[in-house]
Amino acid sequence: MSQDSATAQSRSVRVDDTGVRRQLADGSEESVDWADLSAVVVRVIPEGPWNEDVFLMLAAADGTGTAVPSGDPAANALIERLQALPGFDHDKFVEAMTTDADEAYVVWKAGESA
Repeated sequence: MSQDSATAQSRSVRVDDTGVRRQLADGSEESVDWADLSAVVVRVIPEGPWNEDVFLMLAAADGTGTAVPSGDPAANALIERLQALPGFDHDKFVEAMTTDADEAYVVWKAGESA
């Protein structure tokens, strides 16, 4: 995941059975395959209400990943998929989605179950 991932404009986000692909406005692509997913973090940046302020950050085991803005049209499908992960922390997810604190919430890690 690039340093500017959370602030880069998305051209499109695709969620499918393979994983998540985010096409950036500059033509580059970020992606994470479900098989390689190692962590899910909800990153809250106090930029709202006019700018995107909540990002779903997906990290792969090799250190790559992507950040999907919660306002993206594909975010609902992504959230459904993430909430089905074994050990997903639903309480922490709700807390993250309803706060305006400048904070990162780890809502899932590979190998951890509730």
